[in-house]
Amino acid sequence: MASQGLRRGIAVVRLEWWGMGLIHIELFATLDLVGQSPGAPDEDPEGFPFGGWQAPLLDEVSGEQVVGAYEGTDALLLGRRTYDIFAAYWPGKDDPFGTLFNRVPKYVASRGEPELSWAGSTLLGPDLVAAVREVRERHEHVKVVGSLNLVQTLLKEKLFDRLDLWVHPIVLGVGKKVFDGGAVPTNLVLLEPPAVGGKGTVLLRYGLGVGSPEVGDMRSLEL
Repeated sequence: MASQGLRRGIAVVRLEWWGMGLIHIELFATLDLVGQSPGAPDEDPEGFPFGGWQAPLLDEVSGEQVVGAYEGTDALLLGRRTYDIFAAYWPGKDDPFGTLFNRVPKYVASRGEPELSWAGSTLLGPDLVAAVREVRERHEHVKVVGSLNLVQTLLKEKLFDRLDLWVHPIVLGVGKKVFDGGAVPTNLVLLEPPAVGGKGTVLLRYGLGVGSPEVGDMRSLEL
């Protein structure tokens, strides 16, 4: 019965996707859902003491999962801070990620008017929701990488189709969180069984469901 419900949920999600591009959010998080500065100590200048927390937990399995998640990507949607980090590192790189990131269009959400020097970069307009919808209509597979402030807007507007969340087996207790003020009541559908890497990192892949969460009474259930 549960598997039938899951299949129905996935079918509904796929029907909603039909005819428009897909927005996939890719996030690395700790067990307490901190998503700040996973890559390097100097990634975020705001005094976060655990920058680079992900590096000791990378393994071959999670690396292959990340590579696979970017198959078919034809655009990046980035917040300003993540864009600056990427623009300082990826231009000129010829590995698989560098080749992809340098080739596809980059769309940047920012409250300011930054000079975007990375080839193929476009600043989104002040109406972020409308601008993201236009990007979605223009491309087939749009990837949102990191960009926690931008993610809050996408969560609030339910303006995403898939959420890939790599949960790492550490607790930090401080830092910006994945669901940090932008979440609204939302149903999600688990698209595939969780996958666990050798160091305990779990990939959870969810699709946006329909409707809002319901409530019930556990006392009426027979276990």
